[in-house]
Amino acid sequence: MTDVIARADARAGAASSQAPAPVRGGGRERWVRRAPLLPALIFAIIVTQVPFLVTIYLSTLGWNALRPGRREFVGVDNYVSVLSDSRLRAALANTVLLTAGAVVFSMILGLALALLLDRRFAGRAVVRTLLITPFLVMPIAAALLFKHALYNPAYGLINGLFGGSTDWISSYPKAAVVTTLVWQWTPFMMLILLAGLQSQSEEVLEAARVDGANAFQIFTRMTLPHLRQYLELGALLGSIYLVNTFDAVFSITQGGPGTATTNLPYEIYLTTFRKFEYGEASAAGVIVVILTIIVATFALRVISSLFRMEEGR
Repeated sequence: MTDVIARADARAGAASSQAPAPVRGGGRERWVRRAPLLPALIFAIIVTQVPFLVTIYLSTLGWNALRPGRREFVGVDNYVSVLSDSRLRAALANTVLLTAGAVVFSMILGLALALLLDRRFAGRAVVRTLLITPFLVMPIAAALLFKHALYNPAYGLINGLFGGSTDWISSYPKAAVVTTLVWQWTPFMMLILLAGLQSQSEEVLEAARVDGANAFQIFTRMTLPHLRQYLELGALLGSIYLVNTFDAVFSITQGGPGTATTNLPYEIYLTTFRKFEYGEASAAGVIVVILTIIVATFALRVISSLFRMEEGR
């Protein structure tokens, strides 16, 4: 026993003698490595944080552009007006409805397409490229395409195929906006869920088939639980982007009929450029940013949990 302890002590001493000496000036070297990133950090602060601080300042002012020279400090009165305004409450409800509808339907279609592309078939690369294409179209271009090429009552494709002269935008404004958003955001959901499907272990799936599980059982009991975090990630990221939707509402419906499709970004636009109430518009913008930060916090937690799960494999 004594010899064993002596040999262990000798090996420990040799290892400690061979260990690298602590690096001097570690803090300085870290700053040297980070120095090239400082210009980008300063630029990001100037472009994002300084305008936000200015917006917070403007939100405390009573400022109407139709009354130049009359600006006064009103504190949180603009926030009270925003939260008590019936139009803004309706805009908040429309924002939730449009965002939830677009996210849910694009998620379902994205999952179906991801399951299709996870199989091997001739021309899969071409099909994948074509399915990704809608996400690369500019939002304003996609909105105008749907408004004129599909929804137009006189020469739109829908009435051309099924007959009739239905004005789809006036009759179904929310559905018209949601359909446009679903068409554009389905590829985004498809890519996230396809990555999740391709990370699933083939050995585990083959073992389930050998044990007699059918395709439906494999999908509901193995694939869906595996995709849970990817579904959460897609829903959260989609919500962050879609809650700020302006192009489709502005181009297709102009917020109408009435306030049927007026969401928060479009209401902020109306408050700024129609009512010229810069203080109220700034307060509404701050509220939207706070809501977006709340959603983004959950998204970052999901992303970090995905990374931890991948590192544990």
